[in-house]
Amino acid sequence: MQGNTFTFVRLRYRSGDWDTDQRMPANILNSLIEYTTIPVTPQEKVIDLSSPEIFRYPFCYLSGHKLVQFDTAEASNFKQYVQRGGFVLVDDCNHDIDGLFARSFETQMSKLFGPTALKKIPNTHAIYNSFFHFEKGPPNTTFELNGWGDDLVHDYLKAITVNDRIGVLYSNKDYGCEWDYDFRNKRFLVEDNTKFGVNIIMYAMQ
Repeated sequence: MQGNTFTFVRLRYRSGDWDTDQRMPANILNSLIEYTTIPVTPQEKVIDLSSPEIFRYPFCYLSGHKLVQFDTAEASNFKQYVQRGGFVLVDDCNHDIDGLFARSFETQMSKLFGPTALKKIPNTHAIYNSFFHFEKGPPNTTFELNGWGDDLVHDYLKAITVNDRIGVLYSNKDYGCEWDYDFRNKRFLVEDNTKFGVNIIMYAMQ
């Protein structure tokens, strides 16, 4: 956040497909406007993971379906960004645990932070109460419930924690696709499914 304005930063990395779910950021930004008093930059900002510009922002988003294989500059920046207090939301668009994105991303995290750094977080974690209350932990997505992917409903998220705070929040639930619709269609939903996105950003900004 520069000054008091929140910017949704998407990380562009050289391997894989980084530019997924292109309507999702606008939808989350609309939710921040709707539910909070936080001023926001109206469009997402795409920054190369290898660029020092990422250190100007406290929140970043990384997603994809394919291979995640950071080059030397990307790996260095990712590790430093997290260790300095930055927050990265990482979303597996395959909504599975054995796909190429999941396996390759988890391998990258193991190399950067150690094989046990990425751990399940309890459903009582503060991120589930940072704005809205999610008593059962992470909300399910329709992509889990309709039998796609690995036919599993993931009842937890994983995270890498630095100094007792989440630095990397990792989801196999495919929130990006779940929130990838025109924000004007939100009124047709029985329950606004982007509320957990608000929680994530509010936690990241604390």
